[in-house]
Amino acid sequence: MNLKANSYRLRQDILDIIYRAKTGHIGGDFSVTDILNVLYNKVMNITPENFGSVDRDHFVLSKGHAVEALYAVLCQKGFFPREDLLTVSQYGSKYIGHPNNKVNGIEMNSGSLGHGLSVAIGMALAGKMDKRDYRVYVVMGDGELAEGSVWEGAMAGGHYKLDNLCAVIDRNHLQISGTTEYVMNQESQEERWATFGWHVISVNGNDVDALEKAFEEAKTVKGKPTMIVANTTKGCGVSFMANQAGWHHRVPTAEEYEQGMAELKAKEMAANE
Repeated sequence: MNLKANSYRLRQDILDIIYRAKTGHIGGDFSVTDILNVLYNKVMNITPENFGSVDRDHFVLSKGHAVEALYAVLCQKGFFPREDLLTVSQYGSKYIGHPNNKVNGIEMNSGSLGHGLSVAIGMALAGKMDKRDYRVYVVMGDGELAEGSVWEGAMAGGHYKLDNLCAVIDRNHLQISGTTEYVMNQESQEERWATFGWHVISVNGNDVDALEKAFEEAKTVKGKPTMIVANTTKGCGVSFMANQAGWHHRVPTAEEYEQGMAELKAKEMAANE
């Protein structure tokens, strides 16, 4: 699979989901798309066929408001039929605005920020206790790092030396009320996680090749959990959405939908050349 081209293909699906649903967190969806693309298509051992097995890898989307990106990836992987995407956020649909474990492929209800890391640590610790070989992955937003429970998890992950755990921060520097540094200063994430005993990798989170190398490095680390600080751009892929806090949660107009889709299709085509 051409991962770079696929990231633009997935963003087209996300744009379509949000335009049809008339709701969604498109800015954070687009910043995290490359991360989910690489995880599901290159890194994790998770498929529709093995999802019922405890011995597969495990994934938590802690920044649950980016669920449209997760829906796009899971649909592409065959966890549910494409027509289900037409029901996102519609009355009576199980495809709601945050991850819901009634949907095939999702194992944790999330979106109440700050919980995902601690749950992932529990999964990783259970794997160690049961002597299982699976790995656990969790993706957080940088806005949720203001939650104190994240730092309790950081301490526990280092204490228990959970080298079967890999966490990712979608570090796009923006949240609903402005920059993350304005809301709660976060520099330097690399130093903070290293202090808690984590192996830290800083990478361009919208570069699929760099992400793939980072995840492969994480698999070689012994005696420490890994934190990947994925430096991303909110709204990545569409010119008028990129690095704009106003696109944290906004539905495109018909004109914006057409322009965004045209840009993404052109970028997918260029990536395939």
